Amino acid sequence: MKSLKLLIAICLLAVAQIKAQSTGKFVNHGPQLTASMIQGSIFATDNQGNLLLYTVVRGEPAHLLAFNVKTKALLLDLPLPKTDGAWDLAQATDGMLYIPGAGGKLFSHKPGTKTIKDLGNALPNETYLWNLTAGKNGEVFGATYPGCRVFRYHPKDGFTDLVSGPLVAGENYVRSLAYDAKRNFLYAGVGSHAHLIGINLATKEKKEMLPAKYQDREFVYGLELVKGKDGQDRLLALLTAGQTTLVYNLATQKVEQEVADMDMKAVGHDAKQLLVYYTSKGSLKRVDASKSFNTATTLAKNIAAATAFYKDKTGSIYVLDVKGNLLSYHTSTKKTQSVALKIPAQPIPINAIKVGPDKKVWTGGYLAGGHATFDPATGKNTKYAGLDQTEGMAILGNDIYFGIYPKGKFYVYDTTKPWSVKQQNPKEAFKEEGQSRSFALHAIPEAQKVYFGTVPEYGKLGGVLIGFNAAKNTHQPFGEVLPKQSVTSLTSKGNVLVIGGSISGGLGVKPELKEAELMLWDLKSDQPITKFVPVAGAAAITCLINGPDGNIWGIADGNLFILDVAQQKVLSVQKLYDYPPFGSHIWRSAFLAIHPSGDIYGTDNGKLFKLDPSTKKVEFITENAGLMSMDASGKIYFKRGTELWSYTP
Repeated sequence: MKSLKLLIAICLLAVAQIKAQSTGKFVNHGPQLTASMIQGSIFATDNQGNLLLYTVVRGEPAHLLAFNVKTKALLLDLPLPKTDGAWDLAQATDGMLYIPGAGGKLFSHKPGTKTIKDLGNALPNETYLWNLTAGKNGEVFGATYPGCRVFRYHPKDGFTDLVSGPLVAGENYVRSLAYDAKRNFLYAGVGSHAHLIGINLATKEKKEMLPAKYQDREFVYGLELVKGKDGQDRLLALLTAGQTTLVYNLATQKVEQEVADMDMKAVGHDAKQLLVYYTSKGSLKRVDASKSFNTATTLAKNIAAATAFYKDKTGSIYVLDVKGNLLSYHTSTKKTQSVALKIPAQPIPINAIKVGPDKKVWTGGYLAGGHATFDPATGKNTKYAGLDQTEGMAILGNDIYFGIYPKGKFYVYDTTKPWSVKQQNPKEAFKEEGQSRSFALHAIPEAQKVYFGTVPEYGKLGGVLIGFNAAKNTHQPFGEVLPKQSVTSLTSKGNVLVIGGSISGGLGVKPELKEAELMLWDLKSDQPITKFVPVAGAAAITCLINGPDGNIWGIADGNLFILDVAQQKVLSVQKLYDYPPFGSHIWRSAFLAIHPSGDIYGTDNGKLFKLDPSTKKVEFITENAGLMSMDASGKIYFKRGTELWSYTP
């Protein structure tokens, strides 16, 4: 009997081992990147009259923090469920604090309490809330994406779509708001093609207020209303691209000034003395908005951009800057104090993964930026600060190349030397005007070159191809090689670069084309050879690799196509899996890698899968898997939100 039980146990163990070998091994290596990046901030008083400072620190989830301004003590640290940040905070006239979460949710919080309330999604299909501003009698107004809408919320009425549709047809963003109680108007800044819309709250009529000469800008990104003498209030409107603030006289309805380099995350008002407080180029300044901003007085230096202002009855000005420093300036004594608040760091999403030449797994962080490595040999996680959000990486020798958002920046890091942004390792290789993001990077070691494909700036179509000569430290832009398309994937075979496009441009613009093109590019002459549509109706080619049969394999909207470069011909197209309908954009989606076993592994549409190279049959392995990089041994690394995972087939 004992021998039978032992035999059964051995058989069960063998079955378990076979099952483990077939399914592979998953390991969670945990969050890789953290940040103390603060966003929406506001000063507010509780029922006992204590002055509190509220701010939101990004993360998954984001957290609402409250500090006692007098003691600097952290009084509140609450997660905001299913939201990774909040760009603004607003306090209604009844004292209630409102928090606009990513994902389209609105939260409320009564200052001085320990709870928040999830009020639900503001409007159907609106996935992001930007600016908030308080109206009258306890109401607040909010700005949305992608429907370019404004909502009103009141505790008694709930949510309403203020003008029953987009403020500007064809646009996606309402990015900024300001409420004018005197005129009963709401002002809204729109992008990614700039508009300034005035809304009569009594009639809901809309009017364009931005002069035509400024309508070639991307966004009216920030708005602040400041009081002036004799009813000549000013509306400050930040225009991007660039950093120009318009001073708009609401009485005369004319732009009086253009102010450069004015931080507009927050502006302080002194309603009695009709003064404006703001930050610019590391300084705290004060000015009468009816006069030239060239007359502004510098009150303090060494301060980052302000994200909240408050002036108390004693004449003290309080400023929270984006680095988490709380500064106080007294208008009489002219004394300044600054304290670094203890902002609890939160895990942030992984936005890029690449196994480096140092055999470590490199990751880049979403929005807050930063980088980290995971060392498989030791299990150690190391963080590297100093660079913004990485969209893509490529390896050339011991160097890692980074495509950095925003503003089309490209950096290179020598992994054999210490990381030091101050010592220019990593150093900026170049930047490309008019371009925003680079997901497609491809190194050609034998030529000592790296090629980059880009997505253009907000509101524009047409990315570019750029070549970088590492030996000569020079770059050459080749322009919009695929008209009206972004360059979203790259690979090469012999002397031919294969370029995959996407019909998507920068955020806030609709595609003009119906299907993505592929281009063959002569690497000797750096000239185009030919272009064609590899998959009819596909919106984006997001993955290109050298396949196991000597041909190029690519993924476009869930379809595998096989390309013979020599014949300049697509040999086959096969649907691998269902793909969601086109939304606002497609830049990055599929990843493929050939395993030492000969099987192909990939991720797409949130799934990790195995592809049989002979039958083209797909086996889905796990859900909630994004991005991918494979090491030399065949271990696969992917992300789940903030966490780095590995899978050993």
